[in-house]
Amino acid sequence: MPKKYNTPKRKIVVKTRMTDEEYADFTERVKLCGISQSEFIRQAIENAVIKPIITVSPVNEKLLSAVGQLIAQLGKIGGNLNQITRYLNEHGMPNNALSSEVRSAIAN
Repeated sequence: MPKKYNTPKRKIVVKTRMTDEEYADFTERVKLCGISQSEFIRQAIENAVIKPIITVSPVNEKLLSAVGQLIAQLGKIGGNLNQITRYLNEHGMPNNALSSEVRSAIAN
């Protein structure tokens, strides 16, 4: 008479490679638990706490570098605007030389 198990039908096979040391550790743990290798792996998956490792790829480092450079340029632009504003507040309307410089800077 064939054995009947009250488990779900499992049809997907997962394979892995191990070093001799890893396999010895694995089989020792399986023996200590008194369960099959398959059941050991299933329980390990259910109870495992995996901490993902997030790495920054070279593309992201380039992007971060570019963003840093843009922020630096925006800081310089902000400083220039503050200097222009201070000058206008202290001296009133700009003279023709400053006016032409501002217009050429805006055009670029």
